[in-house]
Amino acid sequence: MAEMKAFEQIKLEKDGAIATLTLHRPDKMNAFTGKMMYEMIEAFDLTDADDEVRAVIVTGSGDRAFCAGADLSEGAKTFDYEARAESGEVGRTSAEDMQRDGGGRLTLRMFDSLKPIIGAINGAAVGVGVTMQLPMDIRIASDNARFGFVFNRRGINPEAASSWFLPRLVGISKALEWCYSGRVFPAQEALDGGLIRSIHPQAELMNEARAIATEIAENTAAVSTTLSRHMMWRMLGAAHPMEAHIVDSAAIYSRGQSADAKEGVMSFLEKRNPTYPVKVSDGLPEFWPWWDEPEFKWIGK
Repeated sequence: MAEMKAFEQIKLEKDGAIATLTLHRPDKMNAFTGKMMYEMIEAFDLTDADDEVRAVIVTGSGDRAFCAGADLSEGAKTFDYEARAESGEVGRTSAEDMQRDGGGRLTLRMFDSLKPIIGAINGAAVGVGVTMQLPMDIRIASDNARFGFVFNRRGINPEAASSWFLPRLVGISKALEWCYSGRVFPAQEALDGGLIRSIHPQAELMNEARAIATEIAENTAAVSTTLSRHMMWRMLGAAHPMEAHIVDSAAIYSRGQSADAKEGVMSFLEKRNPTYPVKVSDGLPEFWPWWDEPEFKWIGK
């Protein structure tokens, strides 16, 4: 794999159409810091800007932890931004900036990703280590993975916009049970609760993640995948299915005239693998981003 850029607390590598973002503080069980947050946000900027990247895998270094949550080395000051103002997180300079939750800044950036995100959860994932997974599109876990929404046991509260994401993924009752108790639970319970897709032996986890990413990269049109990602996620908050119908209609009208649609049909008829020509960087439809126009009404023009 080729390194896309050198970072201090993460690794970002690319192998063909697949980018792999690895949390890389193995001596600290990949504990989350402000610097890691900024590096991860920049990494998603880079993968979005690279048309060769068709999917992003996020995992952790080593075989003990995906991310053991926030770095607690500041002791009692860990979650007190004001108390840590002088030695606080890199880049947090203004009062407004200090008050924003770092996990939420990361998950909101992930939510905006133009590329599918696959989580390969290779060990313990608690606190922000689990909430950062929620905007990932597909999550798989190793058989030694453990999960915990431990916030109430630390005297704080769920963060990283998890009060929006988690009930939508697993239902309100399960979300509240996990958050109320703050207990750490095994991968099987995460699977049963709908948090993860599947469980794999540690040695096979990344191969499975790459297989999922490869299937996307080799068989689908990049622009169609980007549209699908945002149509699905953003419609979770729609008040009526008509909102989806309006966007669906605009998208299928636009995509139906594209070179990708022609290639999709002809490759099927000719029984060959498709080669989709349209790039995300310059091929998104004119109505993108429709969610910035609250009264968006497509009229087929």
